[in-house]
Amino acid sequence: MRIWATTAVLVSSWLIFGVICSKPINATSVLVENVISSPAPTNTKQITVSNTEFGLKRVDSKGNVTILRTTRVPLQQGNAYGWRIKLKDYQGEVKWREVLRLPKPPETWGTDNGEDFSISADGTTSVTRRTQSAPNGVIENFWTIAPGDPLGKHRIEVYIDDRLISTFEFEIIPVKQI
Repeated sequence: MRIWATTAVLVSSWLIFGVICSKPINATSVLVENVISSPAPTNTKQITVSNTEFGLKRVDSKGNVTILRTTRVPLQQGNAYGWRIKLKDYQGEVKWREVLRLPKPPETWGTDNGEDFSISADGTTSVTRRTQSAPNGVIENFWTIAPGDPLGKHRIEVYIDDRLISTFEFEIIPVKQI
């Protein structure tokens, strides 16, 4: 009887080990398995944030982008909202990761071509990874309101080298509540 029990335990552990060590099947959909994971640190220099902004994106006739600071974003197609972070005494490229959490899934997700972008299985969280030139130590990202975007409380977390450097909490509101 002990031999059978030992055999059963060994076979079970081999089967489990085989599942754990097996390679996943190539799939066409991209899902976020762990929204906190990130590549290894890219820069040994300590990064310090000197300023953060969040709000509506405004572009003037010369193409200059300013941010109208607000935590209430009207649900109006074409409105762009986002963040800008100034890094103290920093020049060069920065690898950052943005985690956007929505109150419920939008009808569609969309990004610019070529972005490292994934969404969670439930459709409420996206992760964008980007390497961005940081002239004067500035990094930024913006989203544009599209049909089917949800109302309610949203949250954006920005990471550099697995370190949370800024969090922005805001609400998408009906146009009438401005």
